[in-house]
Amino acid sequence: MSRDLDQLIACPRCDAVYHVEEPGMGERAVCARCHNVLIAPRKRAGKQIIAIALAIVVLVIAATIFPFLSIRAAGVSHGSSVLDAALAFSSSSLLVVLTLAVAALIVFIPVLRALLVIYVLTPVVFDRPPWPGAIRAFRLSEGLRPWSMAEIFAIGCAVALVKVADLADVHFGPAFWMFSALVVLMMLKDSYMCRYSVWKSLET
Repeated sequence: MSRDLDQLIACPRCDAVYHVEEPGMGERAVCARCHNVLIAPRKRAGKQIIAIALAIVVLVIAATIFPFLSIRAAGVSHGSSVLDAALAFSSSSLLVVLTLAVAALIVFIPVLRALLVIYVLTPVVFDRPPWPGAIRAFRLSEGLRPWSMAEIFAIGCAVALVKVADLADVHFGPAFWMFSALVVLMMLKDSYMCRYSVWKSLET
């Protein structure tokens, strides 16, 4: 019975179930119902994902230090960083939970997911046995994926700044461009990640 289940794969979007037929390198297995990509193995994808994850960690940490933007209006200017935005509600003890949630969504969770991916894929890339707890680490990384909102924060700020630009002079700091690069890197990481191949490597 377990062997029969090993030969099945379910689409995470529409729950359609298929018998596994692994495609070749560079090919894709796509759900016939919703066209979601189920299996997409790529050569050297593991090393590329690790490199991207390392870049994500560096960019997120650096973006919390450098200025995100500065606004000048009526002779008064004010600059803020991503960390300032996360701590904007910390002045009230009633909003401490909201402050921690904002900081987690835009800083801590993206860094944690990237570190978990590095932990899981490093032994796989070098043909070594998975490190202890790799399955739980990858499961946690996938579970946190909807809660990693660094790129949502950057897009939301960009939309808000378009409206503010008519009222004040807005200057983007280094952290803004770091978050812009972060959006692209996170999209690349998700596109390179073949979760079926990762699970298969961990289970074997």
